[in-house]
Amino acid sequence: MIERDEDPWVDWIAAEAGRPVALDPGARERLLAAVRAEPLPTRAPRPWRRLFERRPLALSPVASLATAAGLVGIGVLAGAMIYRDGRPAGPPTEVVENTRLPVHDTVRVVKFVLIAPQAKEVALVGDFNRWDARATPMTRTPTGGTWSVTLPVVPGRHLYAFVVDGTQWLADPTAPLAPEDGFGAANSVLLVGESHS
Repeated sequence: MIERDEDPWVDWIAAEAGRPVALDPGARERLLAAVRAEPLPTRAPRPWRRLFERRPLALSPVASLATAAGLVGIGVLAGAMIYRDGRPAGPPTEVVENTRLPVHDTVRVVKFVLIAPQAKEVALVGDFNRWDARATPMTRTPTGGTWSVTLPVVPGRHLYAFVVDGTQWLADPTAPLAPEDGFGAANSVLLVGESHS
């Protein structure tokens, strides 16, 4: 048995704690009325609606780079789907026979064409002319928007590009692209077959 100090406060607290509690008969009704007065909770938005809500977006630098890389990848895939063979519509680079030039088993004549209506001058550069922008100038057609040149080329795989106005290097938009050359310029690939005469 626990011994208690003879303290009147302790005796009073014990007596109060043991006394039955009397409730006001209207307290329950007031409590229920207060609960009923509260507005009903709104339903949580459906998960698909959350997709269309505006909210701030903060990305770390790494996440920003990953997002940018993903968007670039989507653009590359979309471009590959539009131009399935890597060639947009336009005049193709073609291998033609030219009776004015001698055609031997080791040389084929190739006509190169570029549509560049705003250009003042265009030159053809490639491994067949040692990438010299002065070696093979192209001629503007009478309509003014197309540039062309015909050139004898030995059979094999050749890389080439166009130089517009002496400064801008462009790959041929109608030919396959070569792998990156390490210098930042895009080049095109030309495959010239053997002549069978």
